[in-house]
Amino acid sequence: MKTKYIWLLAGLISFAACESDDDSSFSEPLPALTAGSADFSNFVSLGNSLTAGFSDGALYKIAQQNSTPRILANQFVLVGGGDFTQPLMNDNVGGLLAGGNPLPNFGPRLVFDGSGPVPITDLNPGATTTTDIILNNPAGPFNNMGVPGAKSFHLLAPNYGDLSGLFASPPTANPYFVRMASSPSTSVISDAMAQNPSFFSLWIGNNDVLGYALSGGDGSNPITDQVTFDFAYTTLIGTLTTGETKGVIANIPDVTSIPHFTTVPYNPIPLDLATANAVNNAYATYNGGLLQAESFALITADERAARTIVFAASLNNAVVIEDESLTDLSGLGIPNYRQATAGDLFVLPASSFIGTEAVEGNPLTVNGVAIPLADKWVLIPSEQAEIAVATASFNATIQASATGSNLAFVDTNRILNQLALTGISSGDYILTSDLVTGGAFSLDGVHPTSRGYALIANEFLKSIDAQYNSNFEASGNLVNIANYNTNYSAGLQ
Repeated sequence: MKTKYIWLLAGLISFAACESDDDSSFSEPLPALTAGSADFSNFVSLGNSLTAGFSDGALYKIAQQNSTPRILANQFVLVGGGDFTQPLMNDNVGGLLAGGNPLPNFGPRLVFDGSGPVPITDLNPGATTTTDIILNNPAGPFNNMGVPGAKSFHLLAPNYGDLSGLFASPPTANPYFVRMASSPSTSVISDAMAQNPSFFSLWIGNNDVLGYALSGGDGSNPITDQVTFDFAYTTLIGTLTTGETKGVIANIPDVTSIPHFTTVPYNPIPLDLATANAVNNAYATYNGGLLQAESFALITADERAARTIVFAASLNNAVVIEDESLTDLSGLGIPNYRQATAGDLFVLPASSFIGTEAVEGNPLTVNGVAIPLADKWVLIPSEQAEIAVATASFNATIQASATGSNLAFVDTNRILNQLALTGISSGDYILTSDLVTGGAFSLDGVHPTSRGYALIANEFLKSIDAQYNSNFEASGNLVNIANYNTNYSAGLQ
């Protein structure tokens, strides 16, 4: 009973822009570009994967060259900005090696095969990872200090670039920082400050909640506690603003609004009548146990109804999940199962897991039907609430830091929510949060496309204008997002 679900169709739409010769002859001249009170001569950017230019599930060269900080630096050059160096990967395949061996969990980028995201090697078997954290690390210093996977407190941690820390349990180092750190014992903030930045950007904190969300809230990657986050963030700001250095900071998006959590439907199971009856018979004992628990006043009628599992002859049966928030009935031998609802959010990898057989060839072991989905595959409402509370609290700290230190502030939470709700118009395009077709998010459903990064760069420029009286927007020096790709072919390596 293995099923395959295809809900993604690629669409490419071209728009023709029209000009009026009559209007253009009377247009007001744009003002000259000015930096205002900002000094962009030595721009240093700190953060995580969103700063590094991570896209399509990997870090690769052309995505780095279209990272938000790189785009900003290109515009800063117009008003006295200097060189902007990045720890570029060696190829456009992505992935990491260590001494010639693939580093687990750091695979190549994703590409679109016509139905969904797949590793580049599925379409291009010759695509080869060449970036090796032992054999070919680049020489710094680097203006882009974005480290994929970093949480707020990691930017302060000494030895975060020590190769031996990758093999500690738990790991105390990050392979991306291993390849860019000035020494094994240094920290991200130390390497940033050693460059004496005249202007900085800081976009950190996403991973402090995202790690929990990506793991389905199963507890393997907990949300950073508020005290730790506040200490890390205020320490970073205090350090970066030494000497009243100016900068721009961004808050944390609502991670549950991104396509990694909104693409997989809760009810993708097609069943005919015979199969539905067979599955219902298999759950008859479980459903009967719920009735018994209700009769003992152990659960309410509402909870019994919510936990009762019933399949029908339909194309849209809800999957069965484990839900630890349900009343514990283990004393009666009753597990915490229920069918999913529209209020549950499934991680993107669940799309290729739902409907598979735990025991190949045995239709009684279908994942999501006969075998409930484990916690790691789904964010239930209580877990979403935890994420929302943490995000709001972290964002309050970030906003207070911007206000207290007179820094430019970018509300990326608002921007990404707008992408999800209405889309954002920019030039001839409307970007949305739809996977593949929306243009803003890459194939991993978490990180932007190059066009998405360009959109975000424009928001940074607008915020810098507002805080420091520069005029990137008024002078016509925002970037044209049409110049940035939404995807890259499997042939690019």
